[in-house]
Amino acid sequence: MKRILIASLIAAFAVSAFAQNPKREFRGAWLHTVSQMHYTHRDADGNKSYLRDQLDKLQKAGCNAILWQVRPSADAFYPSKLEPWSRFLSGKAGVAPDPVWDPLQFMIDECHARGMELHAWLNPYRVTTSKNEVLPKNHIYYKHPERFVKYGDKMYFDPGIPQNRKFIESVINDIITRYDLDGIHFDDYFYPYPEKGKQFPDSASYAKYGKGMKRDDWRRHNVDLLIEEIHNLISKKKPWIVFGISPFGIWRNKKSDPRGSDTNGLQNYDALYADVLLWTEKGWVDYMLPQLYWELEHKAASTLVLADWWSRWTNGRRMYYGQDVRKTMTKPDLPPSTDKNQLAHKIRLTRENPNVHGNCWWPGYAITENVEGVADSLATNFQSTVALVPTYPWISDKAPKAVGNLRVEGNSLVWNSDKIKNKTEDAVKWVVYYFPKGKAIDLDDAAAIQCVTWRKQYAIPADKRHGTYVVTSLSRVNEESKPTSLTLN
Repeated sequence: MKRILIASLIAAFAVSAFAQNPKREFRGAWLHTVSQMHYTHRDADGNKSYLRDQLDKLQKAGCNAILWQVRPSADAFYPSKLEPWSRFLSGKAGVAPDPVWDPLQFMIDECHARGMELHAWLNPYRVTTSKNEVLPKNHIYYKHPERFVKYGDKMYFDPGIPQNRKFIESVINDIITRYDLDGIHFDDYFYPYPEKGKQFPDSASYAKYGKGMKRDDWRRHNVDLLIEEIHNLISKKKPWIVFGISPFGIWRNKKSDPRGSDTNGLQNYDALYADVLLWTEKGWVDYMLPQLYWELEHKAASTLVLADWWSRWTNGRRMYYGQDVRKTMTKPDLPPSTDKNQLAHKIRLTRENPNVHGNCWWPGYAITENVEGVADSLATNFQSTVALVPTYPWISDKAPKAVGNLRVEGNSLVWNSDKIKNKTEDAVKWVVYYFPKGKAIDLDDAAAIQCVTWRKQYAIPADKRHGTYVVTSLSRVNEESKPTSLTLN
């Protein structure tokens, strides 16, 4: 602990790697829908206006990826033949919004219009969120009640029943088939968080499917199968859609496993039956996004300790850190720093570690509410330039073709690009750089990036009509093409 603390304090005053925002960085924001009343009291137009406002504010704060919860509890924020409309959208489970609209497609379109990715966030096993919740008549529970269990006040799919795994996979197959997504995302809820004095009621499925395994190993195996099969499904259908997990922040404590972290808290492996390190070792996920929601020097789960620990277990995959906005902005930095919050320190921990590739903010609503000035700080300092989302070279490292016929039409920069053929290396979005007259072209300079756009045109600002523009193509997994330039005199 002392070694890590000293190293962190030294890093706190090293500005060389931190002074300039990086060209590539994951800057995500979680927008959850479970137990939210943001949507139920608005009609379709009101919700569209509200969501546009949220995205505008997140874009201004420098975010480039939205993790939007489309399946909070075996329901849907999109029209589905498999699961009912969410009560967190319409106000009543199974009842469509009036007038009917497609929130997921809307969010994809609006995110892409702002140069942002959209990752569809699903909770795999949760069915209800409260004791008195009534499921709609078309819910799969009524067809197969034997596949569900009640634990505490909530109902869950029993993860030990193979048919449940296949059903969850069918939900994801439906989504990735119908929508042009950038990612599929799971959070930390696998087997539910343990309730004191209560055992998860899976004795029947264990007796039927356990095959002599120890129950804890069998439970982990059930979750492993789900993750592996979803990975295989996505790889077969649309390999460019990335699959990411945001687990609880502790894999295992060192007292339980010598590979574990120097912490003393609940463990993914033992309590939630999520062997998250295995998933990166096997290549089943494209990014890991541990929830490091504690303060830097928390007694049981220090973010200083965990940020260092997780960075050593990337297993060749992308590593992003989940940050709790309110705790980050209300806890003072460690001495000798006099910062009133820990924002700069936590971002520094990610940017100065080559194994970590970005952050994700929880909840995104805290950014849009500008809690303790967080949005202002991000927009003017820590995320003040446009960042490209990191690449995923194990999916594809092939760059798309460069743009052609870069030209000016009216007051817009326009270009040509090959037709999309549903290949991983297709050019689907573009980066526009601007260099004032006399300034050397440097595509590593993040400050030169004007935008990432899904459209083959860019409106030239009145104050930037002289100089050199450079346009590059980005593939579905963010590989960048060779540049094409045009100088305006």
